[in-house]
Amino acid sequence: MTRSDKHENLKNLPGIDHLLELSKKNKSFLDIPRSVILESARTALEIIRKNILANIETPINDDTILMQMHVLAKEKIRPRLVNVINATGVVLHTNLGRALLCDDALKNITRIAQSYSNLELKIETGKRGIRYEAVDELICELTGAQSAIVVNNNAGAVLLALNTIAENTQVVVSRGELVEIGGSFRIPDVMSKSGCILKEVGTTNRTHLKDYETAISDNTGLFLKVHASNYKIEGFTASVSLKDLVSLGKNTNIPVMEDLGSGTLIDFSKYGLPPEPTVADSVRSGADIVTFSGDKLLGGPQTGIIVGRKETIDQIKKNPLTRALRVDKLTLAALESTLKLYRDEEKAIRKIPTLRMLTLSFKDICKKADLLFKTIKKDISFLADIDFADLNSRPGGGSFPELNLPTRCVTIQPENMSVSKLEINMRLATPAIIGRIENNQYILDPRTIQDGQEAIISSTLAKILIKNDQ
Repeated sequence: MTRSDKHENLKNLPGIDHLLELSKKNKSFLDIPRSVILESARTALEIIRKNILANIETPINDDTILMQMHVLAKEKIRPRLVNVINATGVVLHTNLGRALLCDDALKNITRIAQSYSNLELKIETGKRGIRYEAVDELICELTGAQSAIVVNNNAGAVLLALNTIAENTQVVVSRGELVEIGGSFRIPDVMSKSGCILKEVGTTNRTHLKDYETAISDNTGLFLKVHASNYKIEGFTASVSLKDLVSLGKNTNIPVMEDLGSGTLIDFSKYGLPPEPTVADSVRSGADIVTFSGDKLLGGPQTGIIVGRKETIDQIKKNPLTRALRVDKLTLAALESTLKLYRDEEKAIRKIPTLRMLTLSFKDICKKADLLFKTIKKDISFLADIDFADLNSRPGGGSFPELNLPTRCVTIQPENMSVSKLEINMRLATPAIIGRIENNQYILDPRTIQDGQEAIISSTLAKILIKNDQ
């Protein structure tokens, strides 16, 4: 293309106003905001200009440009937060949003979102109320704590509690408990931001009560114990129990706080899982403050829950940081509905998705795998080798760090496509289907596949493999 040809082509490009007028007459643009259409027109023209200057042959006519504008506009207005199907077998998958909310929580969110509420109003008196009252009595009922407060996540709960109780004082913690949680957030960093002075005791694998005793000074403000919910140290180890640390705290008049991390309200050992200390266990041990997450083993919305002695919780509620970390009405609505189910543990196991998936029997897993296998086999048996594999699911979300949950997976081995390419195509589908690859096979774990999603998975597989086979 000569310089004069380039100049002529650039000169013939339509103007923005012309394209906007054309879009008004085109039905495909009806539901697209004008600002988005304008941006897509500018982008489409810029792409054509670059192609012309780079000697790339590009059609220059209204229909072609409108078509490109429409593609650009649709991409711009599509939702960025979308539903995905979790076929990984990781129940509390942080990248996929952790805990699924129960139906009761979803209904309550809708009910509260659609109208005004008594979020901070005492209906009985007509005076201003406190938003935490929607759940604090319920939390105390389930944990045995004197008082409670809810903030936006457990890191916030730890930060707020430390800042309130021990700002400008030393917080004594075992070296073996200086953990890093998701996103590279570390307990020492949270402590530093809270205004506390970290005092490490013991070694990575062994800490004794005498280490805490030796560390006490006039400036000691708190003993902190961090539960190993997302890691495990085995072998030649020793640690101080919460009960013993509380006893030392009482004798020295130093408060004790425990960060449970995931936190649970039920004893999972009754369901064949490893024992995990419950929040009620920690409260009974006498800890002044206990913090834990709402969107992990609890199976609720993202929150950080603080329970403990009333006088300490009252101090926390008065901390200016509390307002910065407070939760909204929709979170409180979801949390309240989730917590109510725990009044009947059998109902909680049945209705809270996280609990149901974690406690699912191998027999029930096999039934789900059979249904998934038959659905897929019917659609793509001629395009892939489909089989079963007994593997392991994982709790995820920093819970039960070494627990493998026996599961029966459905494996896919495409005939004319690599397994990695299949994984990519499934992930880029609508809705996105997130599986995993093991032993050069595409793995679908039924533990985290929700009822009714089998047909969607099968249909998506069929579309991808048939298209590739043509």
